[in-house]
Amino acid sequence: MRVCYFDCFSGISGNMVLGALIDVGLPESVLREEVAKVGVEPFDIELRRDERMKIYGTHAKVKTRGEEGPQRSYREIKRMIEESPLELPVKERSLDIFHRLATAEARIHDEKIDEVHFHEIGALDSIVDVVGAAVGMNHLAIERVFASRIPVGSGFVRGQHGRLPIPAPATLEILKGIPIYSSSLNEELVTPTGAAILTSFSDDFGDIPQMKIERVGYGLGDRVFEEIPNVLRIILGEGEGAWEGDRVWVVETDIDDMSPEIHGYLMERLPEAGALDVTFTPIQMKKNRPGITIRVLSHEAEVDTIIDTLFRESTSIGVRLYPVRRAKLSRRMEEVETKYGTVRLKVSTDQRGRIVNVMPEFEDCKRIAEAKGIPLKEVYREIPSKKGVAPRR
Repeated sequence: MRVCYFDCFSGISGNMVLGALIDVGLPESVLREEVAKVGVEPFDIELRRDERMKIYGTHAKVKTRGEEGPQRSYREIKRMIEESPLELPVKERSLDIFHRLATAEARIHDEKIDEVHFHEIGALDSIVDVVGAAVGMNHLAIERVFASRIPVGSGFVRGQHGRLPIPAPATLEILKGIPIYSSSLNEELVTPTGAAILTSFSDDFGDIPQMKIERVGYGLGDRVFEEIPNVLRIILGEGEGAWEGDRVWVVETDIDDMSPEIHGYLMERLPEAGALDVTFTPIQMKKNRPGITIRVLSHEAEVDTIIDTLFRESTSIGVRLYPVRRAKLSRRMEEVETKYGTVRLKVSTDQRGRIVNVMPEFEDCKRIAEAKGIPLKEVYREIPSKKGVAPRR
C-alpha cells in the first residue's frame, strides 16, 4: 500500500503542497494540463528550484496571464469543478476541500454556505493549489495519508477584512479536532487552504507510520525564516501495517455511589451526546466498596459534551481524559437477500483489501425475527457467505 506522510514542522500552505508534490515526482505537465480542465483564466505555474537553510526543494507560484481574474463564490467554484472533465477522484477531493473552506467561512461570517463569497480563497492561485493537490495525490496513486501534529504561529496577518489574528479564524475552524501546538514564530505558518487540503487527505495525525521510504519531496514557503527552514516535507513510501485509524479521546470516571437504574439510563444518554463507545467495568474501590469504571470513547469535538453529560447524569465529581490512537479494519455496508428479506452486512477488510470479517447487522436480523415470529438464530443461518467468508453467527 502506497502511503505518504506530511511532515509539517514549518506549517503548510497550498503552494507548499504543490511544490512538495512536484518535488516528490508529480510531472509538471500533468499538473498544468489537469488543472486547466477546471476552466479558469489562463495561468502559469512558476516552479523554481531553491533552498531554505540549505534544504533544496521546489517553490511553486501561480501567476495569471494578464489581468487578475474574478473573486469567485463557493457556488461558482463548485459548479466549475462539477462540470469539468477531471477524473472522478480528483473532482470529489477538490469539492471536499472547498466544502471545508466554505463551511469554515460560513460559520465565521454567520452566512449560509451557498451564500459564501470567497476573497483570497476564491482567487486563481487557491483554485490551482486545491485542484493541483488533488491531481497530485491521485497521479501518485497514494492510498493512505498521515501527517504530523500542526504548528501554528502567532501575531497578525492582513486579509480582505483587515488585520486578523494568527492562526486565522478560518484556519482554526478547519483544524477543529486536529492536534496543534504553538510555535514561537511570529508568522502565519498554516493557511486556510493548507489546513483544508491536509484535513481532507490525512487519516491520522502524529508520528511517522511504519513504512519503507521511496522518495522525499520538499515544498518551499514564500518567506524566509531565521529560526527554521520554511519547508513542507512529504515522505512517500510503501506502508507496512498501515492500518486505517484515527485519533480519539477516552473520558472515564469511577463511581461507587450510584443506583444501577441510573447506570442504565446514563448508557443510553452518552451515545446521544456523541460517544463512539461506552463500557462499564466492575472495580473494587476504597473502603472495599464495589464500583464501576465508566469509559467513553469520543472524537475530540464531542469531549466537552460527554463530560457535561457525565456530570449531569451521574454522581461523578471528576473525570480522566487522555488521547488514544485506533487501528481499524476498513468497513463497508452491503446487502444480501435471504428467504426472509434483506439483511445488511458489515464487511471488514484489511490494509490490502482482503475480507477479514463479515457480520450481519443485528437490528435487521432482530426486525425480521420479530416480524416472522422465528428464532433469531434461524435468520442468521439463512445469511449467505460473502466471497468465501462466512458471516459470524
